[in-house]
Amino acid sequence: MSGVDVYTKSVKEIFSFMKSAESIQDAYLRAIKVENLGYLLPASVCHKEDNELISNLALWRNQNVGGYPTQFVATAEGTGIWLEKGLLQVEDRILFLVVDNQGKVLGHMGFNSCFNNEMLFEVDNVVRAENHLPTKNFFSLAMNAMIEWARKTINVSGFFLRVMDENDRAISFYERNGFVKQEKIPLAKEQEGGVVTYHAVESSELADKFFLKMAYEPSVADVGKTMILTAGPSISAKEGVYAYDAAMNGWNSQWSKYLTKFEQEFAEYVGVKYALATSSCTGALQIALMSLDIGEGDEVIVPDQTWVATANAVRYVGATPIFADVELDSWNLDASSVEKLITPKTKAIMPVHMYGHPARMDKIQAIAKKYNLKIVEDAAPAIGAEWQGKRCGSFGDFAGFSFQGAKLLVTGEGGMLVTDNEELYKKATKIWDQGRNPSRTFWIDEKGVKFKMSNVQAAIGLAQLERADELIEMKRRIFDWYQEGLANVPYIHLNKEVEGARSIYWMTSLRLDKDAPISRDQLIQELKTKNVDTRPVFPSISQYPIWDKKQNEQPTAFLVGNTAMNLPSGVCLTKAEVMYVCSSIKQILELCK
Repeated sequence: MSGVDVYTKSVKEIFSFMKSAESIQDAYLRAIKVENLGYLLPASVCHKEDNELISNLALWRNQNVGGYPTQFVATAEGTGIWLEKGLLQVEDRILFLVVDNQGKVLGHMGFNSCFNNEMLFEVDNVVRAENHLPTKNFFSLAMNAMIEWARKTINVSGFFLRVMDENDRAISFYERNGFVKQEKIPLAKEQEGGVVTYHAVESSELADKFFLKMAYEPSVADVGKTMILTAGPSISAKEGVYAYDAAMNGWNSQWSKYLTKFEQEFAEYVGVKYALATSSCTGALQIALMSLDIGEGDEVIVPDQTWVATANAVRYVGATPIFADVELDSWNLDASSVEKLITPKTKAIMPVHMYGHPARMDKIQAIAKKYNLKIVEDAAPAIGAEWQGKRCGSFGDFAGFSFQGAKLLVTGEGGMLVTDNEELYKKATKIWDQGRNPSRTFWIDEKGVKFKMSNVQAAIGLAQLERADELIEMKRRIFDWYQEGLANVPYIHLNKEVEGARSIYWMTSLRLDKDAPISRDQLIQELKTKNVDTRPVFPSISQYPIWDKKQNEQPTAFLVGNTAMNLPSGVCLTKAEVMYVCSSIKQILELCK
């Protein structure tokens, strides 16, 4: 799907979910907090029978009729019909009731006309009732909370609004909240019966009134005053609602409600038949190796540039990790290095899709086939990444994924084991269940482990999975911003996807040239003084003193491990924050020349 297609799908699904609450409790579980002062409560199915609210909506509509392009006297009956057909049934429209901590409705605001190729949200229906507010700037705080909710939940590109240019009070409010005047749109008046409609015309000479279009361009003055972190997830109301349901109801006969659905939908997303939820990716990889009967005396080839868990999983089953080099352009397992290390003891290859960039799996598969080796993909950071149009995790005998708190999809801690092989799935399931024989109660007749995920974690994971595509688009957009901000900067190489790959850019990373005027570690320290949190990439792990078999570090892995770093890549970053990071890097490099 294109970015616009993903955006449209996301708007449709998120808005539908937010408006689907059938009780006030369900609605509040979906509410957006406005600091400690109140909430933005989505107008939902449960409000269709709220006659008091509908009457107030009609009243507020009439009090503010001059602000609308279509002007008429609203009735409670007509407003009830509008609530059903003009709001709840409109896929790209949402309205939030602005409420205080006591639940009193103080007005409303929302988004409209969100289906467009520019991926822009129009702020709409901003109405303040004549009520006492918790604080003078409460509606400003509510506006900011609504925009931040949208920005952190959906891959929206920006925000705008249209306001009658004679409405000085509203224009002043919007200017205080980051909106700037953009253009005037001439409107001509038409009247039929009791309805006055102002519609856009091409010529100002035909205009009776004007719409003022305003674009959201918030101040960047505070960017960099607090730490810009390396990672961080996007958590929406959906995760909270699912987790609440699992906590309250996910026991006894429903103990695996979310586990089962998460596993099924995850397998479908990756493009395999089977998935097994685990407590970590490391545990998933260990189960995979045990299922393949890999153990003492065996060797498994892993990349020398990865997180230690890849090789630890090999060590945990009694086998020996053998460290192969990585490619300079992808930072992933180098097939030519793998082939040089194969011995009669070699039983499997464990490629890692480093930082969300897929390995060149066709070459690795060819070597595995040539030498009759198994493939276990460490796809921990690569949910949704693709190699030659096929998703990571669908190439090997097994693959493991991670949902640790810094990953694209999170459950706090957790993982997933996937396979396309029914026999291997059954074997892995028995190991995952402590070697239990299902035909005899509490009977253990094989070795097993206890690496299970909880139902509550799975509830969060399912909600995250249902949002995976828009989260990937948000990550890819962050990389594009870095590419724009660091264009033509000397000494820097971004980890750009290679031909045939579609990276999810879980981490945007860069590598410094050897002749750069500053070392990687010095650059990290300097950025920290500017409130930019970065981290070095994983070192070549063969250097660790923990391995029974001593091996020399691989040259490219050693180079990348000493010169590369992860930049702030949290999915909720703003472009202003990314550009601040870029300008900070450029300033530091320039000063060090």
